[in-house]
Amino acid sequence: MADEPRLVGAATATLDETTVETSLRPRSLAEYIGQSTVKQNLEILLTAARQRGEAADHILLFGPPGLGKTTLAHIVARELGVNIHLTSGPAIERAGDLAAILTNLEERDVLFIDEIHRLNHAVEEILYPAMEDFGIDVMIGKGPSARSLRLSLKPFTVVAATTRAGRISSPLRDRFGAVHRLEYYELGELATIVDRSARILGVQIEPEAVEILARRGRGTPRIVNRLLKRTRDHAEVRGDGRITADQARDAMAAMDIDSEGLDATDRRLLAAIVQKFASGPVGGAALAAVLGEEVETIEDVYEPYLLQIGFLDRTPQGRIATERARDHLRRLGYEIPLPRRGERLDVGLWDGMTVEGRNADAETGAE
Repeated sequence: MADEPRLVGAATATLDETTVETSLRPRSLAEYIGQSTVKQNLEILLTAARQRGEAADHILLFGPPGLGKTTLAHIVARELGVNIHLTSGPAIERAGDLAAILTNLEERDVLFIDEIHRLNHAVEEILYPAMEDFGIDVMIGKGPSARSLRLSLKPFTVVAATTRAGRISSPLRDRFGAVHRLEYYELGELATIVDRSARILGVQIEPEAVEILARRGRGTPRIVNRLLKRTRDHAEVRGDGRITADQARDAMAAMDIDSEGLDATDRRLLAAIVQKFASGPVGGAALAAVLGEEVETIEDVYEPYLLQIGFLDRTPQGRIATERARDHLRRLGYEIPLPRRGERLDVGLWDGMTVEGRNADAETGAE
């Protein structure tokens, strides 16, 4: 007799999705794909800490979202053989919240702080002595009778992650012994991630389909894993569950993702620059108004990948759609008007100078 159908609540569905996502994450540096320089430096740092039996130096990881900062934090704790405690900058509203977390840490534990650039100033002031001297100062009483009490903490390691490293104050940044930037992944690395994730999910996938998904992964493991899971759904519903090249293409078309990994919003952004502003330059505020998006959303979510693949240039005058972007939109059937001006908008070193001025600079050794 077949099992009775049962309803799956939102909480259960979210838990299942989280479990799948967690299962795809590597559990050690040896399993971690890509970021070879970061891995090499972390391996040395963690091995030295284990040999000395000490807490590892504090680690700051920064870079675009989805590149594996949280995964690396879990790997650090696992490699050290200690517990990891998770929090984020917005979650720590008061200094007392951070003090409660710090006093509950065991020796050599890892404290992972996501979005550390969003810590408020009062919390940062507590974190400084905690990271440097493993102690926090607590004020007891009020008014003239108030006094400061120093509480000692067990040695611990802060692993912090941020997508906006420039917003971290210099005193806080200087307290990290290891600072690493995570870069976008190469096509071959993404293909390896797709192949590994497919094996974990128990999905058969053709090599050509692996390449199709990797090319649309925007250099980001989180995105390429999401595409794999949605393609798996498509293959199970519309096919026999095996991901072929045709199934991968059909799934990408259904999600409106083109051959360069651009979605509808990416193309709308490029089309706005090309069609409404004659390929630029255009300021961020004007572009945000046309798209109905926040300037921060454009700068943080859409622009990084478009800049990486050479579809956008940012100049002092504003954003410019490059010839590569114009060619891509043209292939997709967009009407491409003539650009307002040439691609080179910056003032050249010798532009506007007389021959005598150039000769004078040459004689003084100006570069």
